[in-house]
Formats: sequence, C-alpha cells, structure tokens
Amino acid sequence: MTVTPAPEPNIAKRTAELAKAFIERKTPSSFLIEMKTRTPWKQKWTKFLREEAKPLLVMVLVLFAFRSAIADWNDVPTGSMKPTIIEGDRVFVNKLAYDLKVPFTTWHLAQWDNPKRGEIVVFFSPADGQRLVKRVVGLPGDRIELVNDQLFVNGQPATYEPLAPKTINEIPAAEQPAHEFASETVANHSHPVMATPALSAARTFGPIVVPQGQYFMMGDNRDNSFDSRYYGAVDRSRIVGRASTVVISLDRGDYYLPRWHRFFTSLP
Repeated sequence: MTVTPAPEPNIAKRTAELAKAFIERKTPSSFLIEMKTRTPWKQKWTKFLREEAKPLLVMVLVLFAFRSAIADWNDVPTGSMKPTIIEGDRVFVNKLAYDLKVPFTTWHLAQWDNPKRGEIVVFFSPADGQRLVKRVVGLPGDRIELVNDQLFVNGQPATYEPLAPKTINEIPAAEQPAHEFASETVANHSHPVMATPALSAARTFGPIVVPQGQYFMMGDNRDNSFDSRYYGAVDRSRIVGRASTVVISLDRGDYYLPRWHRFFTSLP
C-alpha cells in the first residue's frame, strides 16, 4: 500500500492561497504583488524605519541644527593665523556670540552684539564663499592703513613688543629663523603676529575707510594670509560667530599625534 506524504505546511499554505486566488479570479500579477507585501523582510524593513531610523534621523537633524545655529568647531587647514592658531587646530565657534540665525542659513532672527576689534571670527569669504578664520582689525567707519607691516587704525599706530618664547616655540624650530614674531597691541588689545620677510606680500596697504555694516579682517600671519587686503571688507551678514578656544590639536607633521598642551586653550 502506497502512502502519499502530507504536503509540507508552507507548500500546503501556498496551494490554498493559489486556489483562493483562482476562485476570486485574481490576476497572477496582483497575486504576486500581494504575496510580496507579506514577505518577512518587508515587515522588518518597515519596522526598522518606524522604530529605529526615524528617531535616528530626528537626532541627526537636531545635531546639525545645533551646529548650524548655536555652536560648532572649525578645522584650520592653513597657517594664515599663525602663531595664534596653527595647522591642525580645531577651534570652538560660538555662533550665539552676536546673533541667532535660522539653522542652515545666514538669515538673522535676532541680533544682540557685533564683533569687536581684536576678536577672532569665522565668516564666509566674499571671494569664494569658503569659511575662513581671521581677526577683526577694522570696525565700520575705521580708517585702516598698513605701512611696512605696521598697522594704523584711525591714524594711531599699533605698538609691537617681543613675543613670548612659549608662543614662538609652537612653530617648528627649523621654521622659526624664516619669520619675525611680535606681540601687536591695538586699542589695548594684544595678540601675536608673524611676518616672513622672504615672501612677497601686501605689507603696505590703504588707507581705506571700512564701509558701514562691514568689517576689515586680517590674519595674524601677516605676510601669508588671504584676507581683506585682497577681497575687501566683510559684510556683517557673512559673519558666522566668534572663535574663542582651541578644542583639540593634531600634529599633521607627526602622524596626527595630539598636541595635548594645546587642548582647551583660550585664543588671545
């Protein structure tokens, strides 16, 4: 006597569904679509999007909105702010220092302050739109002039004193002989500056009067900085925030090893 084995559960279920589809006169294509919607991977993917991906996406959007409108850090890839900021530093940018902007835009919702002379700010370059880090040298209405790398603001010359060896030694010893270092004081604010006599640079500039609503920016590395001497004063709306601290620092010339002594140091 031959015994016919019972169909496997899955085969039996599929057979029943095919029979039901035939009875209801469903087309093969509509039946296949219905079967696809019932596959486990579809259910798992829908569950993942609802329970995992959506909260993660919300968190990412909040994080980026925070960085766009409130606080961020900015990598400094060039030496235009040496010896104050050196290559590999990441500086903290307070985006609420002057105003509140709509996230991901430069639209101002509210304004409570303006950059002051001597502060380091982050802004979008008028030349190409890139984010730059420079020092505010001239305020709206200031008369700015540079004569052989000596700065004059409203006819008053900046004063120069020897720079502390600790700051100079942030520059590699082999490079130091090529530069001249000083502490520049303008309107009671002192900060490091550096010059490189061997370079061709705009050491004499102006005089010009900074237009209303604009700011004159310069790098502390005076002979090697693409700044307002080349692209003009920067409109207030382009200023992102104030840089106040070196958060972390990685030595690009030494396998990106941390410069621990520069972590969380204030910028002059």
